[in-house]
Amino acid sequence: MKTTSKNKFLKAIIMLFAIVGMVDLSFISYAQDAKKKPWVVPEKSKTAKNPVKSDAANLESGKALFTKHCKSCHGVKGLGDGPKSKELNTPTGDFSVDLKDQTDGDLFYKTKEGRDDMPSFGKKIPDDNEIWALVNYLRSLAK
Repeated sequence: MKTTSKNKFLKAIIMLFAIVGMVDLSFISYAQDAKKKPWVVPEKSKTAKNPVKSDAANLESGKALFTKHCKSCHGVKGLGDGPKSKELNTPTGDFSVDLKDQTDGDLFYKTKEGRDDMPSFGKKIPDDNEIWALVNYLRSLAK
């Protein structure tokens, strides 16, 4: 009788570890899928032109917005190394290299709309010109 109870207990433990392992693998798979998932920007947004001049005043405004809203995930210099970045399933990117193939319209759209771990800033930054100033600041990080 004792052997049967031990066998049932061992089977239950093995089953528990198997379930935990499958759940863990599904989270890893989700995180890997998020890293591969392309961020499709509508053509109209992609080709939008930045109406805000990239001057010292607007760069300073963009920097203030970046510091307030973006730095915790993207890091002080936009390298993707902010303190919250390790908690995310979505890669935060390295703006010093990742922005070169993106239009200003891409950056505006992604900032305003968000997706996955990247929040939408359309309500937090309701003035489109401020988002465009932020785009100008992001460009300065890529230089």
